[in-house]
Amino acid sequence: MRQKLKVQDQGKTMQEEHAEEREVLQSIYEGDNNFCMINDTTFQYKYGQTGDNKSFLVEIGWGPQYPSVAPTISLDLFYNKHILASVKEKITMGLQEQAEANLGMSMTFTLFEWLKEAKDELLDDQPAEALVSNPVTEITTDVTQIVLNDDSNEASKKKEQLTKAQKRRMWDRQNAHGERPRGYNWVDIIKHLSQTGGSKNDG
Repeated sequence: MRQKLKVQDQGKTMQEEHAEEREVLQSIYEGDNNFCMINDTTFQYKYGQTGDNKSFLVEIGWGPQYPSVAPTISLDLFYNKHILASVKEKITMGLQEQAEANLGMSMTFTLFEWLKEAKDELLDDQPAEALVSNPVTEITTDVTQIVLNDDSNEASKKKEQLTKAQKRRMWDRQNAHGERPRGYNWVDIIKHLSQTGGSKNDG
């Protein structure tokens, strides 16, 4: 029974510590747009300006036994898609070392602030500008495709440049299968005789 009470008291103490640290973080970072509290136990901090290739986001999450147990540290966020995997690993390892050194103490603020000082060195391998070779290739391909499409459209337009009268004559000469009807070149005898005057001679 005593053992159960001890566990419950420890749980309550952890919750109280979490509540106190949460209040401190909100107070310190009030008005700081780089800080974000996702929920009661998850916090993020953004380093650098949005759009900068060296800007990144760090997320720290508290487990039930934090700060006796190190928090989870993650850079696997969509915002960090441009950051090299090796650089993410370097930052994560640096933060984990700091967390191990601060076990038993409220450390989220300490970790965020340590990274402010260490980030330039940790970002040495991160290029200052995004690589643009792939996007340029894609744009070139798209333009080529557009040009090809335009050429094919132009060819089809040329094929269709017939007058209505020409189309009607073509239709008259051909059936649905594109074949000329039987007797298309037969002479209309009555019409021929009337034009040549043959009927008068017969009279």
